Order: sequence, then structure tokens, then C-alpha cells
Amino acid sequence: MSAPPLTLAARIGGWFARPSEQAGLRSDRFRLEREADWKRLEAIVQHMEAGRTRRLSDADLLALPALYRTAASSLAIARETSLDAALIAYLEALTQRAWLLVYGPRASLWSWFKGFIGGGLSASVRAMGTELLIALALMVAGTAAGWLLVAANPEWYYALVPGSFADERVPGASRAVLERTLFGNQDQGGMGVFAASLFSNNAQVSILCFALGFAFGLPTMLLLVHNTALLGALLWLYHGQGLLLDLIGWLSIHGTTELFAILLAGAAGLHIGRAMAFPGTMAVLDAAAAAGRRSAQVMAGVVLMLVMAAVLEGFARQLVDSTPSRLGVGGSMLVLWCAYFFAFRRSGK
Repeated sequence: MSAPPLTLAARIGGWFARPSEQAGLRSDRFRLEREADWKRLEAIVQHMEAGRTRRLSDADLLALPALYRTAASSLAIARETSLDAALIAYLEALTQRAWLLVYGPRASLWSWFKGFIGGGLSASVRAMGTELLIALALMVAGTAAGWLLVAANPEWYYALVPGSFADERVPGASRAVLERTLFGNQDQGGMGVFAASLFSNNAQVSILCFALGFAFGLPTMLLLVHNTALLGALLWLYHGQGLLLDLIGWLSIHGTTELFAILLAGAAGLHIGRAMAFPGTMAVLDAAAAAGRRSAQVMAGVVLMLVMAAVLEGFARQLVDSTPSRLGVGGSMLVLWCAYFFAFRRSGK
């Protein structure tokens, strides 16, 4: 829509108008030339925000991206030429609302979560098959290394196991002392403190394994080995008193979930590191960004698993006080996670 031509008197009057009046004239002309497109965009946005998208014509839906770009261009010009503040505020609000409809998420949070749990997470995990095998091998190697180090020299135990974990669990402790740490502690706070420390350590390791993956995965590898060396040292200690199976049962209630979460976090970090080290035909940053999106989805699952492990640690540990029952709970959780990640496949995944 174009404005009518100005008369000679109006032009002469404009030459001698005050600066504020000239700015007003420029703003009015600018608005008249583009206001029809803004109003049309505003009407489309209002319909879509109100959930009445079906009432819009195909022409309006097809015109939405072009109208948004027109409004964004108008906003840039209005800012550059210092037009009136009210017009700039109107265009800013309009372009922000339109941007969400053109480029914003198409699904609600609940829809995303259903897709995430219903197949998106497991598909992302399966896409990291190579990294999962590498992470698993590193965790097994770390456990074996921890066992062998303390078996060769018990002084290694104090280097591998933090003081907050050790308390009574030290080389030379009697069977009775170690057994007391595993059974009959439902009403004692000491085991809760130890369990909380163990959970906090595993949560930190999971986050760091992912966050440090950008360094070509090398810090992630070291973290996986170091953290499981602690586990190997504990296994050696209890094995010396014939309590290895009892310790495994005690750990398995929440440990199968926690260790699985660490495995996934390590694989996520290695996935980013491998993408940066071997980007293929893609640019390094593009390869890292693509791997990062998949890894971030896996890490969202890791957070949920750690929360579930905390629940198991806080309640199941208190209710179950026999090794066979503990192994049953831990084994069931392991089977559940393996089935979910590797056997369950949503149609089309």
C-alpha cells in the first residue's frame, strides 16, 4: 500500500519543518508503506497462538515466513533510522512472537518427553555402539587395574579409595567389621553417608566424562579407568574376607543403574571426542555439533538414571538386607536397562 503523492505546499512545509516533525513524517510514511504486511502477520500469529491454525488459509501459512522476514527487515530499518520508539517496540514484539512460530519448537514439552522416552533415547544410545564398547572395556580394565594394584601393594588402596569412603573399610579389617558394613544397617546413618558419598562421586564422574569429551575423549578415558579402579580396590578388600558376593549384592541394588549411567556418560564423551578427532568429510565444528546433540540427549537419560539410582539407594537398600534379594533387584534393573536400550525399538527407529 503506497502513500498518496505529496503536494508542493506539503513538500515546502516539510523542508522548513522542525527535526522532530520530520522524524514524525518519516515514521508515518514508513508505517503506511508496510503496515498492511504487519497487520496480516499479526493476524496469522494471533490465530496460531490461540490454537486456531486450521482456520488459516494455505496462502497465509505459506506467506508466514516471508511476512516474518519482512517484519524483521522493517525492525532493522526502524532501529537504524531512529524512528519513533512506539513503532520499534511494536515491531520487536511482533517479530519475537512470529519467530517462535517460524523457528521455534513444534512440539510441547510433554510431546518431546514422550518421544524421548518412547524411542529417542534408546536410538541415540544404539548409535554410539562403538563408544559404548570402548567405555565398557575401559571400565573393566580400570576395575582389574585397581584390584591388581592393591593386591600387589595394599598401600595403593589409600591412593585409590578416598578417605570419606574408607572409614572401617581398610586393608587389615576383620571379616566381622566388613560384614557389619553390609548387613543390619537399616537404622544406622553411617551407611547412608557412605551411599550418599558414593552417589555424589558417580554423579560427578558422569558429568565430567561428558563435559571433557571435547578434549578428544582422553580425559574421559582416564576418568573411567580411575573411577572403576576404586571399585576394583573395594572388591579386592571384601574378597580377602570371603565377602565378595555380598559386596556385589550390596552394590548391585543401585550400582547396576549408576554404573550403567557412567557407561553411557563415558560413551557420550567419547562420541564427541571421536567426532572431533575423526570428523570425516565434515568440518570439525560441524562434526562436534552433530555428535554433541546426540550426546546431550543421552546425558538427559543419564540424569534420569542417576535420579532413579538415588531412589533405589534411599529406599530399596533399607528394605532389602539379604544378598540373594539384593542380587535379584540389581540383576532385574540391569536386564531392564539392557532391554530398554538395545531390545526395545519403536516403529521406524
